[in-house]
Amino acid sequence: METISARTRTRPRSAMRSWLGVCVITASLFVFVTTELMPVGLLTPVSASLSISVGIAGLMVTLYGVSAGLGVPFLVAWTRRVNRRVLLSALLVVLAVGNLVTALSPNYPLVLAARLVMGFANGVFWAIGVSMAMRLVPDRHASRAAAVALSGISIATVVGMPLGTFLESLTDWRTTFLIWSGLSALVLLAVATVVPSLPSDNAVPAREVFRLPLRNVRLRGVMITVTLYVLGHFGAYTFIRPFVEASPFGTPAFITVLLMIYGAGGAAGNFVAGYTVTKNLLGSFTVACAGLVASLLLLLAFGHTPAGVIIAVALWGISFGAANLSQVNLTLDAAPDTFEAAMAINTLGYNTSIALGALFGGVVADQLGVRGAVWFGVALTAAALTITLSTRRRLSRTS
Repeated sequence: METISARTRTRPRSAMRSWLGVCVITASLFVFVTTELMPVGLLTPVSASLSISVGIAGLMVTLYGVSAGLGVPFLVAWTRRVNRRVLLSALLVVLAVGNLVTALSPNYPLVLAARLVMGFANGVFWAIGVSMAMRLVPDRHASRAAAVALSGISIATVVGMPLGTFLESLTDWRTTFLIWSGLSALVLLAVATVVPSLPSDNAVPAREVFRLPLRNVRLRGVMITVTLYVLGHFGAYTFIRPFVEASPFGTPAFITVLLMIYGAGGAAGNFVAGYTVTKNLLGSFTVACAGLVASLLLLLAFGHTPAGVIIAVALWGISFGAANLSQVNLTLDAAPDTFEAAMAINTLGYNTSIALGALFGGVVADQLGVRGAVWFGVALTAAALTITLSTRRRLSRTS
């Protein structure tokens, strides 16, 4: 993420144009997040079409997360002199072309190659996107701009992923990615038209990113718990569609509604945590981790009924939304004087955990079935909860 300084702000603009630019950044986040997670709702048709197992199809999420996480500190450092509007435009070109290649790919290796390249673009966007939104408005509105930009995550989970699943049910998975290629191109046009020139503002050197967790014990503890719960979450969530499809009621329409419920829960959890983290940061994270464990156990116990699945997935979404906001605040609380480096570490660790969670979950799903992937999620989220409870004093300064 970039440093936000008055020295490099653009010339004054109308309030409407400034906030329109923030909305364009939000739209960019929407297409990036949806592209990353849309395969979760398309694993079954992709695996059937390309004659691969569901576990192998999960590599679409894995490789995307690997490149997004591991590439970010290097790519941000290498592009530190590039104007941020130009850089964001280039990232959206990569996204549009990557989705097009995915839609037209004759084989699975080419799909994975496209996902790998798009993942690099995703990681860089996470490092620069929110700070771009904050720089577009006056300092007093910077936090509000960040919140608006981050709402793109909720929009992606509430609207984007279910919409992708719905479009696949009407057409096929290739057409779905083709539509997302066109949508990425439209957002690219909006960036070029609305977002002003934003010169680079002191991108974080790669060496500073890698040194921080070695020096900061509290940040290291936070990242261990984050890694565990993200691994567990995505190990299970990547395979939610095949899990539900094992039941007679697991129709494409039901799955679409289920993903919308999950996304709405995530938005609600994020909203509630916005208030609770200011009162008890570590308590908010602890309750969220406990909710993740409980929701997965509910899914295993009552996932054979429509009501059981809906309740479990709703709680899952609420808990994950709250955990995400809490862990970002814990990360910044652990390293308040090195904001940029802490956020780069967060991006690296989080996206790598997405990748490994989908990978390990896929291995378990292929060997033990999709219920095994959910049990994998239970074990990892429970480990995150256990470590949080046992290291409460070290994890948070304010709780």
